[in-house]
Amino acid sequence: MRGLARREFCLVLLRRMADLRPDLVAAALPRLGADRAAAHAAHTRWQALHHSPRAPRELALRTAVLGPAETVRAHRHGDLELEVRHWPLPLWPHLRFEVVTAAGGAVLHEHLVRAPGSPVPRAAPGRLRAWEHVVADVSGLPGAVDVDPGVPTRWQVRLPSGATAAFVWGLLQAVRPPGAGSPAR
Repeated sequence: MRGLARREFCLVLLRRMADLRPDLVAAALPRLGADRAAAHAAHTRWQALHHSPRAPRELALRTAVLGPAETVRAHRHGDLELEVRHWPLPLWPHLRFEVVTAAGGAVLHEHLVRAPGSPVPRAAPGRLRAWEHVVADVSGLPGAVDVDPGVPTRWQVRLPSGATAAFVWGLLQAVRPPGAGSPAR
């Protein structure tokens, strides 16, 4: 899509991540050959597409920006026939951007997930890595409890220790010790 591709889509994802980890976002921008102005421009373009009556919608918008999915698989959830698509992104080669859609291409969920063969070590209590572990890594720990903070791009997992892991677009941003307050501002 004119003005947006996978690189710019990474910049769009970084926009929300900067709320919790401006340090990691600042370090990532040069790796994408971008600066804050380029990130702002990509986010502005993405938002304009969401509000334009002529722009593609739902899955068609993601495909227009990201190109053909690397993988597509059917998934049944109860009575629902879903499709799960994955795209590689240049900033996180050990991850894939996953989009789950219903019939007609309606996007039900989208986030970063572990790529097959990822070299990132398994998540373990006390050894969680920001920008490497994803929700499924951490919520799969014994005694971990998922907490939906009610914001589409965010997620939290409460750990048995009482600490809370905060995620943006499915990617771990920070782990706050018990009593430190909510990590998702």
